Amino acid sequence: MPLERMQYPDIAPAGPTYSRAVKAGNTLYISGCTARGTDSQGKSMMEQLDVTLGRLVAVAAAEGAGPGSFAKITCFVTSIAEYQLDSQAQKELFAKHFDEQYPANSLIEISALAEPGLDVEVEAIVILD
Repeated sequence: MPLERMQYPDIAPAGPTYSRAVKAGNTLYISGCTARGTDSQGKSMMEQLDVTLGRLVAVAAAEGAGPGSFAKITCFVTSIAEYQLDSQAQKELFAKHFDEQYPANSLIEISALAEPGLDVEVEAIVILD
């Protein structure tokens, strides 16, 4: 099965050494997205999460997939304690972006992300119709 490497510069620009997503058959693997380059970079984790989830959903939509097509996401955060401070906002953001069709989700704390002011990164696996 051939792999199709995808870029979405108007939705979620990727760095020079990776593809934003790779399509393998009916599966789309989306590289970790952040709020990089937006007004939310350097803001609260929930503001960054909102932008990041929006970017993931927009990439999936560009391939014809809806929020219910997300099979798995992995959230990387620089502080789980801070991330969990506002669980209500977190629930609202996930409901907003996934229409309450929640994917499997892992949460991993890391020491830092690629640039200062980035505290949330999310990668995803989407099943395409």
